[in-house]
Amino acid sequence: MLPHVPFYFLRHGETDWNRRRVMQGHIDIALNEVGIRQAMDVAPAVAQLPIKTICVSTLSRARRTAEIVNVNNAPIVVLDTLKECGFGVYEGQDSNGPWREGWMAGGAIEGGERRVDYIARVHRALNEALSHPAPVLIVAHGGTFWAMEELLGEIVHVQNCTLFEMTPPPADRKHWKATQLACPVEPPLAIGHGR
Repeated sequence: MLPHVPFYFLRHGETDWNRRRVMQGHIDIALNEVGIRQAMDVAPAVAQLPIKTICVSTLSRARRTAEIVNVNNAPIVVLDTLKECGFGVYEGQDSNGPWREGWMAGGAIEGGERRVDYIARVHRALNEALSHPAPVLIVAHGGTFWAMEELLGEIVHVQNCTLFEMTPPPADRKHWKATQLACPVEPPLAIGHGR
């Protein structure tokens, strides 16, 4: 059960592998120049929020994004559980490859995480992140947000460096609400889409 508190979520800025639409997974790919500009674009919106803690993935693309948007110098907590899904042998491969359907259906990936295990890890990450002084900003990955959607019931394709407010449901509902607060000027990419 997640703590019933609102929080914010920001996907990291663009990387060259995002641009090529290949799976990054645990491979530590840095932000590209577009990704840095995207983080700078959304930093003023983050600065307007009453953030008390920033919880961030261990991967540099998320950590660098968090550093850029942390204009108000909130404490940054690095959580390994927030990192992207491990896609094993498919890291560096087409993000919409034929492997994806089997994985979505519960299949295993050589050297990677099963979908159900990844969702459970992100659930643990959310509980850990939300134990820190609130409001919390989580800076992580498209896959992390997707796993949150599975848990929170809100299906949204999150684009690079897009900022959301996540609001818990009222007592008579079960689904959280994801409200987009800001996105970069540069045209962002949505995870898992070939547009």
